Amino acid sequence: MSGETTQRTLVLTGASRGIGHATVKRFSAGGWRVLTCSRQPFDPRCPWPGGEENHIQIDLADPTKTIAAIEIIKEKLNGRLDALVNNAGISPKGAGGARLNSLETDLRTWGQVFHVNFFAPVVLARGLKDELAAAKGSIVNVTSIAGVRVHPFAGAAYATSKAALAALTREMAHDFGPLGVRVNAIAPGEVETAILSPGTEKIVEKLPLRRLGQPSEVASVIWFLCSPDSSYISGSEIEVNGAQHV
Repeated sequence: MSGETTQRTLVLTGASRGIGHATVKRFSAGGWRVLTCSRQPFDPRCPWPGGEENHIQIDLADPTKTIAAIEIIKEKLNGRLDALVNNAGISPKGAGGARLNSLETDLRTWGQVFHVNFFAPVVLARGLKDELAAAKGSIVNVTSIAGVRVHPFAGAAYATSKAALAALTREMAHDFGPLGVRVNAIAPGEVETAILSPGTEKIVEKLPLRRLGQPSEVASVIWFLCSPDSSYISGSEIEVNGAQHV
């Protein structure tokens, strides 16, 4: 991590809502400069300083555009990057919000989901390797409880992409470790965001904590994994799900 006199920098994908939005606010409040990446243009209503000039509009479903965006990101960095948080993720639904299973999901949909949820983190981490190494930084991949168990709403492509991202986290921790870069993952469960599926309340009734998680609670775990307090944690996946996994 960078020294106390240097402002730290975070690159965050999927910043426009939910967990990503809460993460921007948490790191901005902590004095970090946050470079946000989203397929949407910057929304001037976002309540953090320097938002527009620190925003990169990028469609992570397009590998060519993702690779091209790395140079744009590099231009905004001063040769160092303290944290990369791969939060962007998509979970397409069928007609009427139906779950897309492994028998019926179109192969193009599988490809789109894996480009956003799995390949983009690989491309960004490799592309920003030198800057992360210069800062002895941290990478956090946002996986999901759906990566380890069949979920009633998350589709097969989403679930397998998140399982692959968890495995990638271990591989990256092994490969980036000699560079002084830590790589971890967090696996959220049912978090109160705008994309919750109808029927989630039935899941919440059975959770040991009997409530939805808040985006700010997930953002706090991301903050911890990017801080010196987690300086010897790498290759881990932290479950943030109110004991849903037990």
